[in-house]
Amino acid sequence: MGDNQNLLAEQRRALILDEVRRRGGVRVNELTRRLNVSDMTVRRDLDALSRQGVVAKVHGGAVPVAEASTHEPGFEAKSALELTAKQDIARAAAALVVPGSAIALSGGTTTYALAHLLLDVPDLTVVTNSLRVADVFHTAGRPEPDGPARPGAAMVVLTGGVRTPSDSLVGPVADQAIRSLHFDLLFIGVHGISAEAGLSTPNLGEAETNRRLVESARRVVVVADHTKWGTVALSSFAALDQVDVLVTDAGLPAEARAEIAGLLPELVVAGAESAEGGRGGAELRDADES
Repeated sequence: MGDNQNLLAEQRRALILDEVRRRGGVRVNELTRRLNVSDMTVRRDLDALSRQGVVAKVHGGAVPVAEASTHEPGFEAKSALELTAKQDIARAAAALVVPGSAIALSGGTTTYALAHLLLDVPDLTVVTNSLRVADVFHTAGRPEPDGPARPGAAMVVLTGGVRTPSDSLVGPVADQAIRSLHFDLLFIGVHGISAEAGLSTPNLGEAETNRRLVESARRVVVVADHTKWGTVALSSFAALDQVDVLVTDAGLPAEARAEIAGLLPELVVAGAESAEGGRGGAELRDADES
């Protein structure tokens, strides 16, 4: 890991989590040497990761938490994870949006980050089943309570439905609303993505609503940080051949990039320092060069 003394706490914890997952467990004294920080700092980081539910503290160290395929963290819990990666992904995804287009944003913390970056894109029509995303556009579009919408503010279509722990709206009401709509771009977050299971979520209602979103989109863009690759949740809602673009972050290992590049038309690695050619005709590019 090198000399990481000056890393932000968020970056340091991401490194610790990666190390725990990669090795199946680490000891505190190993982390202090690798990160070049104090024992107390490492223990605070492990406490924070334990509260997020991603590691379990054991005597002298920590081990990864194996999530059940039905486990669905709440919005706040997911918001604390992979913050830098989500911002990188959001910036790269925002570059795909042109003024005046009709887009859809699914629920999730990465699409929530993306919503903030789309506020200055004029004349968007935004379809969403996310209460959080809708609130971002509503608050920015009407700076004064009950005041008029600012010129060029997005028109937001909120689907309705039953609320999930992720603050998404799902169920028959949401599904029926989405069936009647058509949008240019869908930005969709996932709990898991894999070659075999495709896109998956632990929530059955969310899976069905996500299927409707995918069917109504001319182009499907998955926004998912590197920890989602290889994860399989309870219900699959789309195969990889239904995905046009995957926007992920530079934490995705090279072997995973090569595998994905053989499966998808386009892979965008946000925050990567360089781009590599993909297999199977896929385009693999550095988002900083787009």
